[in-house]
Amino acid sequence: MFTNIHNLPDPVVAALSADKYNSGLVNSSVTTLIDSPQIKILSRKHKDDISIDVSERLWSVLGTAVHNMFEDYADGEYLSEERLYTEVKGWKISGAIDIQKSEKDGSITIMDYKCTSVWSIIFGKSSWEKQLNFYAWLAHKCKGKKVSKLQILAVLRDWKQSEAEFKSDYPKQPIVVVDIPLWETSQQQEFVEQRVALHQQAEWDYLNGNPIAECTAEDMWLRPTKYAVMKKGRKRAIKLHDDEVDAQNHVETLGAGHFVDKRSGEAVRCEKYCPAATFCPQYQRSINERD
Repeated sequence: MFTNIHNLPDPVVAALSADKYNSGLVNSSVTTLIDSPQIKILSRKHKDDISIDVSERLWSVLGTAVHNMFEDYADGEYLSEERLYTEVKGWKISGAIDIQKSEKDGSITIMDYKCTSVWSIIFGKSSWEKQLNFYAWLAHKCKGKKVSKLQILAVLRDWKQSEAEFKSDYPKQPIVVVDIPLWETSQQQEFVEQRVALHQQAEWDYLNGNPIAECTAEDMWLRPTKYAVMKKGRKRAIKLHDDEVDAQNHVETLGAGHFVDKRSGEAVRCEKYCPAATFCPQYQRSINERD
């Protein structure tokens, strides 16, 4: 259910609330399989109770627009937006590959468009590696294609020229190509089977009233608690420690005017981005433990 709490004009609301995604007649898609089964099941169960303001969909919709823009100009050695289907452990699954580039040796490079943040480029996202290796497995399974390279074409929505000029680790342009590690075929196969089995078990547990597999730290985008060694009058930490004792020992070597500042961890996705958080027993339990 969509809301419009900021009273945006009707054409904007219509554009932001439209959802043309179609994974086909399948049990699951690649993007769903690499994600948390708990989020999928809870979102489906409570779909009539979950409210999302249309303004929160801006970047997602713009990301789709970026996809469409680039796909319109893919031709020749580039195959655009091909959805592949196969069966794993009795489930029919699908995945739509944004771009397949034919190489001279007969192999292909798989590319995926992302409208993302600079932070994602600097620190990386493990989900990209999982998604593209899943696609590589699909291309090999469905088409017999050897995949020689995986790449993300990232459009950086928050890129700043001023930052690029003065920070060495900052992207130098608002569109960058990121090489993604290509796994061995056996590792891809093992990963695919493990993800399908995880989601199948979660669906079985849900139907039988059993607890569903909970989200991992990675699923929750968990930022661990850190202990910052600080100096009075200085805003930035001298050093961040994972362990409080290590931080206290560090302070003792620095003398007067230094102290430890605890920076509590946060499940970023749960706190800010998960539509099912209100109905999630794992998240609600973490709130109660925190209180």
